[in-house]
Amino acid sequence: QVRLVESGGDSVQAGGSLRLSCTSSGDISSSKCIAWFRQAPGEERKGVANIDLGDGRSWNVDAGRFTISQDENVVYLRMNVLKPEDTAMYYCAASRFPCVLAGLGTLDYKSWGQGTLVTVSS
Repeated sequence: QVRLVESGGDSVQAGGSLRLSCTSSGDISSSKCIAWFRQAPGEERKGVANIDLGDGRSWNVDAGRFTISQDENVVYLRMNVLKPEDTAMYYCAASRFPCVLAGLGTLDYKSWGQGTLVTVSS
């Protein structure tokens, strides 16, 4: 089983930037897709971006501000021009399916990290 650890969350002002990291260990070969999700208080968990570990293709709900990338066993989420509505707990998750099948819903992601908190003040 793959183990995921997120880091990089912080409190920033609107307009600022953050880079979140998702470090994987364990049975990494079983994972085909890594995704970032976020969950604001009282809301459901929603997909933000994912990257296919096989071909490197990625999908993103806000490509103008967010960038997902991978460097060996770390998947990054770069977030620019942060807004107060970006405030949430951010989680990374792994799927044994390629991203084109896993998508950005939570159903096909079985390994999750503990989350890292992003707070954006106006």
